[in-house]
Amino acid sequence: MVQIIETIDVDVPVRTAYNQWTQFESFPKFLQEVESITQIDDTHTHWKVKVGGAVREFDAEITEQHPDERVAWNSTGGETEHAGAVTFHKLTDNSTRVTVQLDWAPEGLLEKVGSLVGVGGHAVKKDLENFKEFIEGREVETGSWRGDVEA
Repeated sequence: MVQIIETIDVDVPVRTAYNQWTQFESFPKFLQEVESITQIDDTHTHWKVKVGGAVREFDAEITEQHPDERVAWNSTGGETEHAGAVTFHKLTDNSTRVTVQLDWAPEGLLEKVGSLVGVGGHAVKKDLENFKEFIEGREVETGSWRGDVEA
C-alpha cells in the first residue's frame, strides 16, 4: 500500500468546505482523474476514474463521517483498492485546513512505477488546489449532507 497525505488551506468557513466535500457527484469538477461518481445511498458510491489512460470502476463505502470534521471511506469492490480520510480544521471563521490521507494499492506497471516517483502525491496535491479554486470561486457549496456515520 502507498500512503499519500496532502493538506491545503481554503478561504471558506469549515462548514462550506465540508458541505462541498459531501457532494461526491461534483468531484469530477475538481478531481482530475474522476470521470463520474454516482451516489447510491448515504454511505455508498460508485466511481469511474481514468488513471494513466486506463478507465477503472469501483464502489466505495463511507465508513465514518462527522459534520465539519471528517469523512472516511474504503473501496468495497471493483478494480481499485484504497481507503482514505479527509479532515477539516477551522483556522479562522473564514478559513479551513483540508487534509487528505489516501492509502492505495497500485495496479499494473504504470501505477507501480508512478507510485515510486510520487505521481500519486502530486495528483492529490493538484486535486486539492483544484478544490480550493472551485470552492473559493463559488464561495458557497453546491449542496450538503450533514448526516453522521459512526466508525
